[in-house]
Amino acid sequence: MVVDRGQSPAQQRAIEQIETYGSHNYHPLPVVIASGSGAWLTDIDGNRYLDFLSAYSAVNFGHSNPELVKVATDQLTQLAITSRAVYSNTYGPFIEALAKLCGKQMVLPMNTGVEAVESALKLARKWGYEVKGVPEGLANIIVMEGNFHGRTISVISFSNDEVATTSYGPFTPGFVPVPYGDLDAVEAAIDANTVAILVEPVQGEAGVIVPPAGFLTGVRELATKHRVLMIADEIQSGLGRAGSTFYCEQVGVVPDLYLLGKALGGGIVPVSAVVGDAEVLSTLRPGQHGSTFGGNPLAAAVGLAVVKLLETGEMQARSRELGAYLHSQLASLIGHGVTAVRGVGLWAGVDIDPALGTGREICERLLDKGIIAKDTHGQTVRLAPPLVISREELDLALAALAEVLAEAGQATLNP
Repeated sequence: MVVDRGQSPAQQRAIEQIETYGSHNYHPLPVVIASGSGAWLTDIDGNRYLDFLSAYSAVNFGHSNPELVKVATDQLTQLAITSRAVYSNTYGPFIEALAKLCGKQMVLPMNTGVEAVESALKLARKWGYEVKGVPEGLANIIVMEGNFHGRTISVISFSNDEVATTSYGPFTPGFVPVPYGDLDAVEAAIDANTVAILVEPVQGEAGVIVPPAGFLTGVRELATKHRVLMIADEIQSGLGRAGSTFYCEQVGVVPDLYLLGKALGGGIVPVSAVVGDAEVLSTLRPGQHGSTFGGNPLAAAVGLAVVKLLETGEMQARSRELGAYLHSQLASLIGHGVTAVRGVGLWAGVDIDPALGTGREICERLLDKGIIAKDTHGQTVRLAPPLVISREELDLALAALAEVLAEAGQATLNP
């Protein structure tokens, strides 16, 4: 499956238009997508591509998933938004189902993932002052180095990625960074004013970094011991991506707050949520936090349909089973243009040998073979296909990756 990358006039015009009028806050691959179905995307010239990015896990259940599209279409003909000034008929069923899926008592719905993170930071501080008794203005939250929780000012205030932070200061205080996976460092950072520990169970943007054994269980134990909230950002790792509803399940951990997003909207609408127990979420009272679109009827209808998909366990099982196959095949590439492979479920970070090129260059070569993937941090290629992908489709992408690596290796021998 090879795509003719001689761009058509239509593709050239579309890219020129975007590059001229759009802010250059992304560096897209040179393709203009017009439609999608299942694990496939089609560009404006009719070329088809296997999607191995899934909109950073927002499309876990496939493009144009028929069940989700029907729910969204039906709801659009009834009611899309009311604001939270009144109750809507889809809101209650959605938050009840999501709370039960998470084993929690209350849900705070928002729109984007970073809104869920910001809301959790506010909730943690509020809980710290009003419930734990931390003196006003002194609360601190422990965060992990290498994190990615979004791009608002407060969230990048505790990022150590210079690309994300340069020229954006001054930053929000109150965050204490520690090395990801270092339990001793977490314990040393806790003091009387610590209100929360915020952690990605698997660090996605950093390159699909799976924590060392015992780290998350240790964080849970420390949080309980010191009366600190454990906040798990499962926006990328959750909702089936890692082979379970939440990655925390795999290590027997229940956080105080789950942060969800991306796939919660079914790849159709932005839906995010903070899910936790009443001790934390009931600290919010009318007027203290809100969102015009958070929990709107359309979002709630789609979110409920997503929860119903997950309740069957089918998507989680597909991720586990196909993910095991994916990782077994990727492991065979180590030493053949790949220096390391990490991940869990249908989610992998593949480190490319620098002698063959950058992660970006490998992704561009993959595009020529009809595979869409994205690089991160220079040498890593992230792979995250929709969970509806078949084994045969996985084999197509794996064969393309092996070909790209072989061709890049040959190019280095014969420059």
